Amino acid sequence: MPEPTGVIHDIGYQRYAGPRLGRRQVFGALYGHGLRTAFGLGRSAKAKIFPWLIVAIVVVVAAGATAVRTQIGEVVLTYAQFADAMSWLVIFFVAVVAPELVSRDLRSGVLPLYFSRPLPRSDYPLAKLAALMTALWLLLGAPQLLMFVGAAFTTGKGWRGAWDELLDLLPGLLYAGLWAVVFASVGLLVASLTGKRAFAAGGVVAVFLMTTPIVGTLQVMPSNTVNELAFLASPSTLVQGIGGWALGDLLASPGGGSTALPIGGFGPLYAVAAVLLVAGSVALLLARYRKVASA
Repeated sequence: MPEPTGVIHDIGYQRYAGPRLGRRQVFGALYGHGLRTAFGLGRSAKAKIFPWLIVAIVVVVAAGATAVRTQIGEVVLTYAQFADAMSWLVIFFVAVVAPELVSRDLRSGVLPLYFSRPLPRSDYPLAKLAALMTALWLLLGAPQLLMFVGAAFTTGKGWRGAWDELLDLLPGLLYAGLWAVVFASVGLLVASLTGKRAFAAGGVVAVFLMTTPIVGTLQVMPSNTVNELAFLASPSTLVQGIGGWALGDLLASPGGGSTALPIGGFGPLYAVAAVLLVAGSVALLLARYRKVASA
């Protein structure tokens, strides 16, 4: 019988003996990576062009509004009005970023690798959703902070003027948060339905823009009640309706007019509708990833 000729070489592989991070760290890593992805950080220069172009536009608008206020002494754009004015940019930001967050992973088939870790199926979409919400809030909130810094110390009222500005700023930041929550929930759900980024981006734009004509159609109906409820038909006007109801004078223009939508006494209904929209979108998003995980 021939002698065995095989040789076992010890090349130094050892068992991992370090700390094993758990669910919180995995969720945090997904969230941090998603937030960086939203702004193209750690990626190619091409991936940075669109998000930072949007950032540049909102910062320029905020700086322009602050400069005009400093020169003429009048508010040309309130903090809450800034969020409304930038809503169309938010739509395109979501249309580009949401597919980057989820569609790429769906198409490349790496989700089984994520779910082989100590990661519950719900944590993946929730981490991506939190990252998108944060990115949107920063997109709308950071320029408001720039407006605050420019206005707080140029009012000539000292710390009292800065305090009054802060009281105006805080509702504006909360309003920006409302935009972020609603748009991120709906946008990420739509993007998660396909692994093709172009289709996902088109779907997001369609949901936000193609619902607007429905609002216009309902607006010409002869019933005042239908007119006041018409803004429920689009996520954008739904958020603006809540803003007009909750913020009131903060959407008023210097000339005495207001940009608030005419929703009558249906403000609480709009708030309930927004809660149901977000809750339904999140529930469907979680169901979508349970289906992906079991496929």
